[in-house]
Amino acid sequence: MHEDKPPRMERSRERERPIKRFHPVYLTLLIPYAAWVWVPFYNRIEPSLFGIPFFYWWQIFGIFLTAACIYPVYRYQEGHKNGDSK
Repeated sequence: MHEDKPPRMERSRERERPIKRFHPVYLTLLIPYAAWVWVPFYNRIEPSLFGIPFFYWWQIFGIFLTAACIYPVYRYQEGHKNGDSK
């Protein structure tokens, strides 16, 4: 008699992946998060700059703050991707 065998599953090649560890540079990502979560700080009109309320200035500042906090993480990850040890 012929036995039914489950279909043979081909395994894909498993690549070795380095163990990802925590690095303090990732803490910079918490800075913009904390800046946006603390709503009572920026939910106001005064002080205004050139007639524009503080709330809007804070939003614009937040864009640059977020970019400035992401950049070190990007540099760190690119350095590790290229094999540099910084």
